[in-house]
Amino acid sequence: MHNKNQSLLDALNACVASCEHCATACLQEDDIKMMVRCIQLDRDCADICALTARYVARGSDHAKHLLSLCADICKACGDECAQHTHMQHCQECADACRRCEEACRAGMAA
Repeated sequence: MHNKNQSLLDALNACVASCEHCATACLQEDDIKMMVRCIQLDRDCADICALTARYVARGSDHAKHLLSLCADICKACGDECAQHTHMQHCQECADACRRCEEACRAGMAA
């Protein structure tokens, strides 16, 4: 069965994976104090994306509310990771967050 929101679900799940990877990689950095905000936002973003994906997949009437929050958190996480693009994991996470933010905003309009 193909969900009509498959591209949105793909973006949400890709963002979860990227944020989890980024947070784990940030914990291995030498200057971990510099990465605290990044790690916090990675975790927040991964959590809201996972929750939002579940609501979207089940067709919940409340999915649009979560899509709005998810888009805002993805933007914040992407903006933070974009400050650390000299680290590949942050560059990849920033890109995934931007794609997810766009997908969430498009999902809100649908």
